[in-house]
Order: sequence, then C-alpha cells, then structure tokens
Amino acid sequence: MKIKKRYYLKKRKLKEIKANLGHYSFLIPPKSKVEILETELPDLILIDDEPLLMILNGEPFPTLKGALKRPMEDHVVVVDMGAVKFMANGADVMSPGVVKADINIAEGDTVIIVDENHHKPLAMGIAMISGEEMVKNNKGKAVKTLHYIGDKIWNFEIG
Repeated sequence: MKIKKRYYLKKRKLKEIKANLGHYSFLIPPKSKVEILETELPDLILIDDEPLLMILNGEPFPTLKGALKRPMEDHVVVVDMGAVKFMANGADVMSPGVVKADINIAEGDTVIIVDENHHKPLAMGIAMISGEEMVKNNKGKAVKTLHYIGDKIWNFEIG
C-alpha cells in the first residue's frame, strides 16, 4: 500500500472524529498517538500505530481490526457459513447468503459482515439495499465489499 501522506491529527479534528464514532469512540483512548495516513485506498487512522479506523465517504468507521476490539451492535449483516470462503476473497454479499440483517440498515449505509456461527467480522461494505430487503430477497447483490480479512488494509503494518 502506497502512503501519500502521514501526519498527526490536530485536537479539533480528533474531537470531531471521536464525536462521529459514537459508541466506537473508545477506540481512541486518552493520550493515544493518533495519526492519519493518506493512501490510494481509504485513508486510515492509526491509533498507537494500529489501523483501527478508516475514512469512508468522509466519515470515520472502524476497520475490521477496530471491530474485533468490540463486537459491533448495529449495521451488522450476518451471512451463512457457505458465504465465508467467498467473503475471504473480497466477494460482494449476495442476498441468498444473508441470514440476518439489522432492520435499521438503509441503502448506502456502511455495514459490517459477520459469520453466523462465531459472529466474527469478515468484511465491511456499503449496503446496496435495505436490511429488510437483504433478508427477503432470493437473488441479487446486498452489500458492496470495501474491506475484508486478508486485504491490504488488514495486512497493513508500519514498516
């Protein structure tokens, strides 16, 4: 992954990001070292050198590593175990593989995809349809995958 720019966040910007994170603001503990990395992928926010957040559509959102620190409670899409191997390769989520979805999910929302057995985060993406439609539909794309286990963001390490 090519890093275009790396810098510390100013206090005002940090406060703004924490406010936008809601119940994930705990990912930025007091006195932590917070930097932003501008990359060709979504920009990453490093907390003590760990990529725990990323900027999607101008908003901060936990990366999968951030989501592993605390289970997500909303905007969750649960897929059956048959979908897991496809998710590990970055495939989009198809409606037939959706077992359950948060009914508050609207088209265009950022969501996290978890497996039905262990509820471990597999990927993050943008909802193509509402959570209700994801469960009801028998065909078609439900979520466009943006970040998944094993991709460049997941494997990112400070050199």
